Amino acid sequence: MPAIEVRPGIYWIGVNDRTTDLFEGVWPITEAGVSYNCYLVKGDKTALIDMAAGHHAAAFVDQLRDIIDPAELDYVIINHMEPDHTGAAGLLAGLAPRAEFLLSAKAEPLMSAYYGLTGRTRVVGDGETVSLGGLALQFHMVPFVHWPETMVTYVPEHRVLFSCDAFGGYGALPGRVFDDQCVDMAFYTREALRYYVNIVARFSGPVLRAIDKLKGLDIDVVAPSHGLVWREHPERIVELYTRWAQLATQPADPGVTLIYGSMYGNTERMMNAVAEGVSHTSLPLEIFDAARTHASYILPALWMHSGVIVGAPTYEVSLFPPVAEMLGYAVHKRIMNRKAAYFGSYGWSGGALRELKEIAEPLKWDWFDALEFNGAPTRETLRQGEALGERFAQALLASRE
Repeated sequence: MPAIEVRPGIYWIGVNDRTTDLFEGVWPITEAGVSYNCYLVKGDKTALIDMAAGHHAAAFVDQLRDIIDPAELDYVIINHMEPDHTGAAGLLAGLAPRAEFLLSAKAEPLMSAYYGLTGRTRVVGDGETVSLGGLALQFHMVPFVHWPETMVTYVPEHRVLFSCDAFGGYGALPGRVFDDQCVDMAFYTREALRYYVNIVARFSGPVLRAIDKLKGLDIDVVAPSHGLVWREHPERIVELYTRWAQLATQPADPGVTLIYGSMYGNTERMMNAVAEGVSHTSLPLEIFDAARTHASYILPALWMHSGVIVGAPTYEVSLFPPVAEMLGYAVHKRIMNRKAAYFGSYGWSGGALRELKEIAEPLKWDWFDALEFNGAPTRETLRQGEALGERFAQALLASRE
């Protein structure tokens, strides 16, 4: 894509990635893609903010050359050291021999560790301003959003915040980089939530502290490193991130995430009965087969809904492995204080419920009820499952009142 003017003297020169299968080597982006948003700020001097992943370094340099010869760069701003932001650093260092790399104190040793770059870096302090002549860059430290060395960069003359991973999202940008140009906001909002829960949710406390810290800035444009650039309603993405971060400690919205796995169809039959019971109420219900759905897509539902129902058979005196693996992600992301229920089939021995409670113990889930049955469900046990689903949903509704 050609360079796009964000504000006078400020240009988006990003790269879309539609070929990478896994973001961070974990999270699927085959369908959504992702953008590496890079920005050029031109005053009397010129600064580059962020770069692209290494496998897109050549495309990134081509984008940069659409505006300027890399050899004319004065500064490269390193908001965050993760290689999806800095993978092109080695190539750029050779093409921009006079450029000085500006970064936080905690980022400096990482620049050496990842790329062997020393002697061309300068540490900037919290609140420090660097003049480009006509435009200025102001740096604000936002540690653990989502690495400890992270900072954001602000251009006061145009009230543009380059927010790095904060306020970002998955989703390649099909020629439209701004929120007011977006024709499928539901998609980008959904992918921003998935990105938040996959990447940032574990650091929700620091996210809220960063948002509070940045309230003193007048912001007309939020320009993250991934996803849409918010120029018409920048407050919208800030409000969404605020709400999502608050869910780390505040009650989630009433709703049910039903996660199940089934070896021979018996637990799946019960799942349908439990789901029917939940559907007797007005609560949102999202159903996921843990053996066939990546955790990336399940975690957002767990994050947003106050109730979780787990359906899984006993597998070798333990919890069915795909469900156990999924719950391990929930533990890592600290999805706390949900109301929970369980159902599942067992054969020659039980054990699934015991391991389930052990896995979820750090999350302080409130166990509502459990329904275990031997072998295949009978008509009577299916009715019990339907009743369990309805009672569970009614309990969630009652807790909202």
